[in-house]
Amino acid sequence: MGPTNRRASAWPSLAVLLVVSLSALQPAIADDTPEREQLAALARQLDLIDRLAEHAANTAPQARARHHFDYARLRADLKRVRTGVQDFLVPQRAQPRDPVPLAGDYLRRDEQAEPSP
Repeated sequence: MGPTNRRASAWPSLAVLLVVSLSALQPAIADDTPEREQLAALARQLDLIDRLAEHAANTAPQARARHHFDYARLRADLKRVRTGVQDFLVPQRAQPRDPVPLAGDYLRRDEQAEPSP
């Protein structure tokens, strides 16, 4: 058999982990678990997802391709979400601040690989 594509296998595991992490919170909400405990668990899960994204970025093949998964943008969004959770758990001021919008688009196009018109 040929070599496996690590980049292709890393993304599904990240997506599955995120879905499982977020779906795991639903039963906890129904059980009257305190919100702070749920948010602390979510912060730990975000840390785990961030470490997985970092690992996937480091193991992704560096071959020139037209499309790449933008791990840096994903990690920046994870940091923003984690900061929001931490700000709620340990408030530093009384007034909420305007949140920074998430990027949401994690597809990078290699402009050099595309043919010129």
